[in-house]
Amino acid sequence: MSVSTAAADQSLCTPLPVLGRDVTVPLVTGGEVTYAALDYAASAPALQRVWDDVAAYAPYYGSVHRGAGYLSQLSTDLFENSRVTVAEFLGCRADDQVIFTRSTTDSLNLLAAVLPADCEVFVFETEHHASLLPWRDARVTYLNAPRTPGEAVRTLESALADRDPYGPALVCVTGASNVTGELWPVRELAAAAHAHGARVVLDAAQLAPHHPVDIQDLDVDWVAFSGHKLYAPFGSGVLAGRADWLQASEPYLAGGGASRKVARRADGGVDVEWHDSAARHEAGSPNVIGVYSIASACKALTEAGFDSLVAREQYLIGKVRAGLAAVPEVKVLSLFGDDAPRVGVISFVVDGWNSSHFAAALSAEYGIGVRDGLFCAHPLVRTLLGSDPQSQGECGAPEAAPGEKSLNAIRVSFGAGTPDEHVERFVRAVTELVRDGARWNYRTEEGRCVPAV
Repeated sequence: MSVSTAAADQSLCTPLPVLGRDVTVPLVTGGEVTYAALDYAASAPALQRVWDDVAAYAPYYGSVHRGAGYLSQLSTDLFENSRVTVAEFLGCRADDQVIFTRSTTDSLNLLAAVLPADCEVFVFETEHHASLLPWRDARVTYLNAPRTPGEAVRTLESALADRDPYGPALVCVTGASNVTGELWPVRELAAAAHAHGARVVLDAAQLAPHHPVDIQDLDVDWVAFSGHKLYAPFGSGVLAGRADWLQASEPYLAGGGASRKVARRADGGVDVEWHDSAARHEAGSPNVIGVYSIASACKALTEAGFDSLVAREQYLIGKVRAGLAAVPEVKVLSLFGDDAPRVGVISFVVDGWNSSHFAAALSAEYGIGVRDGLFCAHPLVRTLLGSDPQSQGECGAPEAAPGEKSLNAIRVSFGAGTPDEHVERFVRAVTELVRDGARWNYRTEEGRCVPAV
């Protein structure tokens, strides 16, 4: 959909109500302003609908799977019905398992823990650290950053063709970059992987909040995502997909809930029979409120309709990209080019500005919250900035002082709860800061740029 068409249709979809939409913050220049939360890629604000659902359930909270009382039975039903809701949201196959975790990072570490012996993992250097780093006990092939979707597929095909065709293999790929917002050719990568006998796990942390994710349509084997990026509170995540590797492995965590039977042996040891269901990897008392919040968010996004949500987001993307393009000092980071389809995640650098200084000025002088740094995707950001992707860097702000160049970027991100005014204020702020400079003095404190007092 073009920007003009989306603009014409935006009246069909207003921003979804989110928590914090009326919060005001002080400005160093005086007065207050409604906070513009433009850091959705880190954590999206919770939908009001999700918060209301959780609040309505909270008085009925009970121990899941462990009690005969009414509240325990009610909570157990809610927990397991949430599993069904998530499976429907992801288009799971009939024999897939939905496992509740703490986050995308936790989900991918769980999958890493259940890999078959001698499994080889293939992962692009462009991945978020959550999907780049968990594979410590496997043979890992790191693939260079591609510059087109077609190159991504060819790079994977070439790497897979050189491997032992009889051993197990896993390809880990993102659905949408947390740095550039660009959509990856997931379906084509999955086809290439399967043609060479490999399986695929999709990191959908940035994709699921913006686009429908269908396991069967994309033909991936597993999907991982986090609740706190899907308009739910912190502390919950999902790994959904094929059950065989999950059932064949030892539990991710050993403890109550994962075990079906435990008995002492005559020699004094313990025999354990583990569950074959998702409970095998959900030991301990589950985060029932977190799980319910994910299910509520899945329902809310489905009912709102992804077609209208995507159309409105593309309209906002158009406004931001057009505004940044009008400022010659701004360079937007991209792997696949200006025409690549993307979600509402845009990273950039500004000539003459330290990224931490720029982000601090956006916050202190305009009430706009963005992210600066390497975005837990160090090799990718360094590649995009023309640096050595093998060099090390710290997460978060640089050590450089205001006015000094830093090898970091600024990221603006938005979604279903973002009003027009927030992106319009952002574009105006970028234009004014580049043209006129900051109106306040800043200093570096513990590695972060802050207003001087």
